[in-house]
Amino acid sequence: MYDNFVIERSVYWVMKNTCKRNRPPEAIPGFESVVEPSDKFSFPSGHTSAAFLVAGFLSFALPPLAWILYPWACSVGAARVMLGVHFPLDTVMGAIMGSTIALIALQLFMPGF
Repeated sequence: MYDNFVIERSVYWVMKNTCKRNRPPEAIPGFESVVEPSDKFSFPSGHTSAAFLVAGFLSFALPPLAWILYPWACSVGAARVMLGVHFPLDTVMGAIMGSTIALIALQLFMPGF
């Protein structure tokens, strides 16, 4: 699973530094975020991507926990928007990215998935 975090972080870094979308405080005059973001750009949300990657792998390993894991991952994305460090589309893309990487990795490395 750790290798997949390397892939997810690499894709995240490339997208973030290619798109270079400003965060809400820089894009919306007078807007202030609740927390200080860890980096400069907004798209995609790395926290959300990582949450959906974890939710995907753990749901595969422990299917009964999926009903807890995916709402948790959605909450991570919602929190990033509510804290004012991401736009909603940033978190949607993070969710898509994390889920896609999890699915691809499971298909490649788990025969019969």
